[in-house]
Amino acid sequence: MAIKLGMEAKIFYKADGQGGGGAWIELANVRDVTLSLETGEADVTTRANAGWRATVATLKDASVEFEMVWDTADAGFTAIKDAYLGNDPIGFQVRDGAAGQGLQADFMITAFSRSEPLEEAITVSITAKVTYSTTPPSWLPGT
Repeated sequence: MAIKLGMEAKIFYKADGQGGGGAWIELANVRDVTLSLETGEADVTTRANAGWRATVATLKDASVEFEMVWDTADAGFTAIKDAYLGNDPIGFQVRDGAAGQGLQADFMITAFSRSEPLEEAITVSITAKVTYSTTPPSWLPGT
C-alpha cells in the first residue's frame, strides 16, 4: 500500500493557462489543499426499475481550495492575485506528489479572502473552479 501524506502533494501553476508557454512552476506557499471532484446527476428512473430510483452521471465539476500566507514578494501569490483581479484563467496541476497523479486544468479564481488573525500571519483563502478553455481538463496519471 502506498500511503501519501498531504505534505508530499504539490500544486503547480502557469499564469498563462495550461496551454501557455513555459514550464509549470511549483506553488510552494500553500497549505490545507482540498481538491473537490463531483459529478452532476440525471434521473433516469422508469417503471422497469421495480421501485428503485435510477441515476446516471452527467457533467463533472472540479474546484480546488487552499490557503496561502500573504506574501506579496511570492511570484505564485502574485500570479493568483492578478488572475483574480483580472478575471483571467490560470493553469493548475493538483498532484499527489512531484510527478504524481492529479487534475490539470485551467481555473478561474472565484474567492480570494484575506484573514488577519491577531497572533498569526495574514493568510488568503483561495477557491478556484475549472473554467472555459481550449484545452480541456485532464487527469495526469503520474509515474
